Amino acid sequence: MTDTTDRSDPTAVEPRSPWRGQADRQERDHWANVARQVADELARDAIDRDRANQQPRREVELLKASGLVDLLVPREYGGHGGHFATAFDAVRILAQADGSISQLLAYHYFNQGCIGFYAPPADQPAWWRRTVEGRWLWGDSVNPVDPDLVLTPDGEGFRLNGFKRFSTGSGVGDVIVVNAGVQGGQRDGTVLCFVLETDREGVELVDDWDMLGQRLTASGSVRYTSVAVRPEDILGEVTDDPYVTLLTPGVQLGFANFYLGVAQGALERGRQILLERKNAWFLSNADRYAEDPVFQRVWGELKARTAAVAALARELNDRYDEEVDKSSSLTAAERGEYAVAIAELKVVSTEVGLETAHRIFEVTGASSTASSVGLDLYWRNVRTHTLHDPVDYKKIEIAQYHLLGINQPLSLYT
Repeated sequence: MTDTTDRSDPTAVEPRSPWRGQADRQERDHWANVARQVADELARDAIDRDRANQQPRREVELLKASGLVDLLVPREYGGHGGHFATAFDAVRILAQADGSISQLLAYHYFNQGCIGFYAPPADQPAWWRRTVEGRWLWGDSVNPVDPDLVLTPDGEGFRLNGFKRFSTGSGVGDVIVVNAGVQGGQRDGTVLCFVLETDREGVELVDDWDMLGQRLTASGSVRYTSVAVRPEDILGEVTDDPYVTLLTPGVQLGFANFYLGVAQGALERGRQILLERKNAWFLSNADRYAEDPVFQRVWGELKARTAAVAALARELNDRYDEEVDKSSSLTAAERGEYAVAIAELKVVSTEVGLETAHRIFEVTGASSTASSVGLDLYWRNVRTHTLHDPVDYKKIEIAQYHLLGINQPLSLYT
């Protein structure tokens, strides 16, 4: 898309966003096909890999080889020039096969996307080229429930100290995007967003991620001990600018697509199991379980609810590219209204993901609880991640906006 900023107008604001326009059908179809190929490969041993609970290094190489990690990088810097709606498609498709790797990719998109949200336009080209040339997978260390990271001035740069849990992708990432507050000096009180290589001196990756689900997200803790943070490592300041803070609703939208994908994956696996079941319940008049109206009713109900969430997700996925394209002209009111719309999707995708992954057992029977079937993987994954931030607070966020016209305070959750 052509940059239409009027350079002759001294009041014109240079667009900060490197993303323009929306994805066409060719782009969407191409990358959906790529994502399906990756998902098919992941599905072959998803259960075994989950049980092994090892760092997903081979899976990361699969993502890199597919080109998905550079989907959102502008074409002029060596990337594929894709759009967020296309990226959300990929997240949803991967979640149908492997929730852990879907989460890794979703987080990567927005960690890498910090270039476009935080870095000044003049600094962005160098960052985009570095991530492509280095084949970087981006992890993060920004969990706001652990506000323990501190930057102290050190010459022209800083020293970073502290401990951060739930650092998704840190165990296998090439770089980590970090948020930390400055204590002392001229920038005292500011929060900076910066990037560190995972092998930088003083960065200790703690392999302590051992959860019920999402076991292969490399989300262990990271300890920082007097880590040098140079001026060239800094993307920018974390502010309340509407465009910059659009990143957080985008992350929540990624979550919703992940939950939707899990529901779709559980439905498809349940359909396969149901069709394979012989005979029928002894009280039924049907010849096969798949022909029994009791089982049809449950599967049909779950399918209809999932389809409704999918329709809402498509609308909001497309709209994200529209909002991003507004760049510096995006208003706080526009950002706030859209964040609430995404919260609505977050609520229903959470509930549909959990319900589908749970109730699919009602149509697949006792035999589907066998460890060899692995149907529990869908429920364990969606149950684990939906606890990321309480969905009841999303319901309150929606109600306060529509009843009282109140937007929640800006945070890494809202």
